[in-house]
Amino acid sequence: MSDSLVQLTQDERGVARITLSDAQRFNALSSEMLVALQSALDAVAKNEQARVVVLAAQGKAFCAGHNLKDMAAHTELAYYQQLFAQCSRMMLSIQKLPVPVIARVQGIATAAGCQLVAQCDLAVASSEARFATSGIQYGLFCSTPSVPLVRNMPIKQSMEMLLTGEFIDAQTALHYGLLNRVVEPERLDAAVEELVSAIVSKPRVAIRMGKELVYRQREMGLESAYQLAGQTMATNMLDSDAQEGAQAFAQKRRPRWP
Repeated sequence: MSDSLVQLTQDERGVARITLSDAQRFNALSSEMLVALQSALDAVAKNEQARVVVLAAQGKAFCAGHNLKDMAAHTELAYYQQLFAQCSRMMLSIQKLPVPVIARVQGIATAAGCQLVAQCDLAVASSEARFATSGIQYGLFCSTPSVPLVRNMPIKQSMEMLLTGEFIDAQTALHYGLLNRVVEPERLDAAVEELVSAIVSKPRVAIRMGKELVYRQREMGLESAYQLAGQTMATNMLDSDAQEGAQAFAQKRRPRWP
């Protein structure tokens, strides 16, 4: 399967590789990117031969989150509701996949891009990767990214990221629990392969049942949390500060707060 925004391949072991390939726009989660990524995930879900997914990206960024330039062009609540619902569905699809998903993080992961890393079952990052929930810098609290973030990291560290929008480096993300491993850039593929090999050597049914069990027993309120966070984020985008922040981002200038 091939798309201009997302590439999907699979090897003879059943290792599927989904690659975000919109490097020019830092693999931002536009509506089109979300459609392409959802299609790839749905294809894996239907594939009985799939054993594990590696979620990778081309270019300097893993994923820069939602495209604020596109968002700034819309001022309708219904548009924002649809966009965040679309994104939440895709994120939930990762958890619902019957196979583990490993994020291969080679560059920055910001806002919904950081959310994407947090939503994956496992994550391996280059030592050059950095992470931030940066929406607050533009007047938009990262409500939906907060959902998996606080389920990966301690609340104090999560809140600091969400309230300040500042970057943390890969070693800090590892310490906080966002990542499984951090390696030098030249060892990134080898480190991912170590996890892949360990997973594909185990019984497929046990992996499938175990993954489902882990998330079901941990909590039952994830979809409700996403619904609330999506509505909060959509409503937040109607605020004048968020609109100004989005316009400033699109125009590559500092926001001018009232």
